[in-house]
Amino acid sequence: MRYLIAFLLVFFGFLVNANAQSWKQLNTEPYAGKQDDICFINENTGWYVNGFGKVFHTNNGGETWTKQWEQKGSFFRTVAFIDDQLGFVGTVGTEYFPNVTDTIPLYRTRDGGASWEAVSYKGPYVKGLCAIDVVKEQYINHGNIDYKYHLFAVGRVGSPANLLISHDGGETWQSKSLQNDCKMLFDIKMSNKNLGFACAASSDDVSQSNAVILKTTDGGKSWKKVYQSARPFETTWKVSFPTPEVGYVTIQSYNPDPNVKQQRLAKTTDGGETWSEINLVEDAAAREFGIGFIDANHGFVGTLNSGFETKDGGKTWTKIDLGRACKKIRIYRNSANKVYGYAIGVNVFKWMEE
Repeated sequence: MRYLIAFLLVFFGFLVNANAQSWKQLNTEPYAGKQDDICFINENTGWYVNGFGKVFHTNNGGETWTKQWEQKGSFFRTVAFIDDQLGFVGTVGTEYFPNVTDTIPLYRTRDGGASWEAVSYKGPYVKGLCAIDVVKEQYINHGNIDYKYHLFAVGRVGSPANLLISHDGGETWQSKSLQNDCKMLFDIKMSNKNLGFACAASSDDVSQSNAVILKTTDGGKSWKKVYQSARPFETTWKVSFPTPEVGYVTIQSYNPDPNVKQQRLAKTTDGGETWSEINLVEDAAAREFGIGFIDANHGFVGTLNSGFETKDGGKTWTKIDLGRACKKIRIYRNSANKVYGYAIGVNVFKWMEE
């Protein structure tokens, strides 16, 4: 009997612990619309940006935030930091949103966000950026383990489609047009400096657009289309690869027909070579935005009107509170393999243990 009691205590204790994590809304400056990106370098130190040209910083896990920079006329779309000093902010560019006058696509800080400078690059003009990804590469440096940082940035919503690449930690950059491969770019995820995936759209006319996923195996020199939806009014948005084999991409539907309600994701189980569609929810108002997975089965999707959680790889979904228009979901693991995460949309949320 005592073995049965011990088993039940362990079992029910596991259930309690399994449910002892949730998303908590953080106190941030009010913002009327969708905010676009957030990043952390550890559990305490992070930044988020928004369309008012503002950069906010926290050093206590999001409990409090300090506005570091405000530049009127800029629409800050994406942010990435290599360490607590070196970081980058990308802008969406002009002629898409009202009152945006900033034509510089990328800024850099070397002092943790206290000051910023425009980044120069070689190649075709980059109209705007929607995402930045950082690849940390280990190498042997004079007999010691050291690291190189490769950065990949893509944009933009509304066209044109461009790629910015740096192989020296953001010191120098080269741009490349991807207009022959797609017309809009929204996100990029590089598994290493050579292999990666981009979220794209087939047309800059949304009424004619299909959702597109591109794959590169040569660091962005060339791209192969590995997925294209069969329906108009669709784009992709964000990508999450919780394992090298399993990945998910949100598909956005802008179909004006209120009878078109099904929201879908694209999923791969073979490292991105092939993709299949899975259903999220039948709700025309639940346009998808951010996505983040803890492992191959457990993940989250942000939509225009709510959030959703799955624990079975997308077979079933439960509605959760992630606020409205949750644009970006970042899932991290610390050195002890503990999971923590942050999400941003109209509000900012933290994934934490209760």
